[in-house]
Amino acid sequence: MRVIAGKYRSRPLRSLRGLDIRPTSDRLRETLFNVLTAGNPDALENTVWLDLFAGTGAVGIEALSRGAKEVFFVESSPAAANVIRENLRSLDITSGFALMQEELPGAFWRMKRQHVAADVVFIDPPYRMTNAYHETLWALAESPVIWAMSIVITEHEKRFDPGEEFGSLRRFRKLAQGGAALSFYRLGKATDLVPKKSQPPDRER
Repeated sequence: MRVIAGKYRSRPLRSLRGLDIRPTSDRLRETLFNVLTAGNPDALENTVWLDLFAGTGAVGIEALSRGAKEVFFVESSPAAANVIRENLRSLDITSGFALMQEELPGAFWRMKRQHVAADVVFIDPPYRMTNAYHETLWALAESPVIWAMSIVITEHEKRFDPGEEFGSLRRFRKLAQGGAALSFYRLGKATDLVPKKSQPPDRER
């Protein structure tokens, strides 16, 4: 696994073994960033990112390599959080990031208190945690950490559909590659073709 482009291009990144630590492949990460830059290599300059379920931090580090101003890595696993620290250290990245080793409800609360406004949010929980997609997308739709120009992306299995609509957060694009897929969302008004609404997830009592 490596950084694809930008300041840290071709530099290696450390990973972890295990089904729950599943770094976004280099090929899929390249596709993601090709979509976001759309032929403009400077498109991500000074952007603010949330890398949720960050794993090894590969996506957030790629964003920093391409000029992002700040990345918030959110990862509750101590082992994965240590890998993120090691990857940042190996690239001599000492600023422009925050590593939040906690669960998402607390992280969202903390970012709200800090008045974080994200330009790009990347969501990549372990594929088996299907409910995490719904919970996170609903939480984002109701949170001030995203705004009108934010883009929210989920990586998921191609055979699994995370949903079309979560409040005012609506999917506008889906790309499949191999067994994986990327769904792109943004805040917006209803259109002539209104997708079927997703329902809020059942919560444990």
